[in-house]
Amino acid sequence: MTPGSRHEHEALAGRIEEFASVRGTPPPAARAAVDELLALLEAGAVRAAARTPAGDWCAVPWVKLGILLGFRVGAVVDMSFAQSGDTGVAFSFFDKDTYPPRALRLSDGIRVVPGGSSIRRGAFLARGVVCMPPSYVNVGAHVGAGTMIDSHALVGSCAQVGERVHLSAAAQLGGVLEPINASPVVIEDDVVVGGNCGVYEGTVVRSRAVLGAGVVLTRSTPVFDLVNQTVYRASPDRPLIIPMGAVVIPGTRPASSEWATEMRLSIVTPIIVKYRDERTDAATALEEALR
Repeated sequence: MTPGSRHEHEALAGRIEEFASVRGTPPPAARAAVDELLALLEAGAVRAAARTPAGDWCAVPWVKLGILLGFRVGAVVDMSFAQSGDTGVAFSFFDKDTYPPRALRLSDGIRVVPGGSSIRRGAFLARGVVCMPPSYVNVGAHVGAGTMIDSHALVGSCAQVGERVHLSAAAQLGGVLEPINASPVVIEDDVVVGGNCGVYEGTVVRSRAVLGAGVVLTRSTPVFDLVNQTVYRASPDRPLIIPMGAVVIPGTRPASSEWATEMRLSIVTPIIVKYRDERTDAATALEEALR
């Protein structure tokens, strides 16, 4: 399917909004609209989030509405299949027929290493993306060229991942489908996300940042910048934003109550200890050789 024009996208948005407003079961034409949207998402012609001229990220509500519509119009079917070489032994899967695993071709230029990875329909992966087993990329996700998705890593629904990103083993990027105007998780270009990291609730990690192993970021997480002696927080109308080139590691700060002080309790807190430099770049350069 060709990407189509802006006018065609606006027409599709109008149809999706109309079908989504129907109470009860949407008409049969709703499924065709969902199919059209998923094809556009896979082609990278539309995205679940867009960057404004000012550099801010915002959700594209009609796209998320269309993804939700896909769950309404889909029927749960048997997607089980037998492993090659086995006799009668099947992997059992039961899911909405609107969201099967995405069909890939060798010509797509994507490496999916054997071992249990899954890419759901409606996800975009650019050329040069590598998926190590097992990993999972959900509907509406957008993954840029040259990105490595390591073992046990998750790219949640509508998460936006830039180019040349490394999602290390067991890294988790949360999915944000509802509310439809909530900003998805965004990881910009050349970011390193360390092992066992979690980035959730619409957090934005700016380009070239490094998240050390075990860092967890959410809307309610304050991030302390030792370099600039400031604290980054989300606000009701703005997500948590990790600055460009920041190197973030897990830290702690003392709990403030009298009893907590008596018990010597601390609260886990991400800390920016430096900003990316030549030494940090050298430590991450090995990824290029591995790809």
